[in-house]
Amino acid sequence: MPFRNLPRARSLAGRSTSPHALISREVITVDGVQVSVLRKKNRNMYLRVKPPYGAVEVTAPARMPQQDIVRFVRERRAWIDEVLRKMAAARSRTFASPNVDPDVPVSAVSMQREGTAEGAFSWNEQSLERARQSIERQLPALLRKWEPVIGRAPSKITLRTMSSRWGSCTPKTARIRLNLQLGLMDPKYLEYVLVHEMVHLWEHGHGAGFQARMTDALPNWKELRRELNTCTIFEVPQVRG
Repeated sequence: MPFRNLPRARSLAGRSTSPHALISREVITVDGVQVSVLRKKNRNMYLRVKPPYGAVEVTAPARMPQQDIVRFVRERRAWIDEVLRKMAAARSRTFASPNVDPDVPVSAVSMQREGTAEGAFSWNEQSLERARQSIERQLPALLRKWEPVIGRAPSKITLRTMSSRWGSCTPKTARIRLNLQLGLMDPKYLEYVLVHEMVHLWEHGHGAGFQARMTDALPNWKELRRELNTCTIFEVPQVRG
């Protein structure tokens, strides 16, 4: 089974200029919350709380007075706090299993109001390599178990970091991609995602046919899906090339 080595860092260079290109960036503090303010040629303001650690970001018109931005954030403080609470809970669940990689401590998912806590989890060359080795150790046995059950086999499995998915499949080529983070989590999630993507070798969508095959193969798949959907995906930081 061929595997691809460590993922390449994505470059931000060479992006085309848009009408809403960034004009300036600043950081302000609103009642103890750090807020990144991105000024663009927008007509309206937008607020985001970005996973996984809850960075608060406001996109504002270029000439918007700072006091209006502060008021905008204060009016949405209850919503911000609720999102931060949910993100903290999701981080705690991600590495909570006793079967998790022992090199990922519980403190790796902690967060402080003023920013990322010391020791918080972040991808580096060592964690990428641990995750890759963990998945490669598990895959041969998983494939021996599930290929006869599913009735089809992937032509290639690629390991990579992902920003919003645990896995993906291209049925036409039978290629499967797995999120490297699965190598640091409870092994049951790697197994579920692998089975999920292998079933896509038969069923392109998530309709009745897909669900029937999943239930036949892995009766508790919906419970595993619900659990996994409450976990956090830690994206590799982008770098400029």
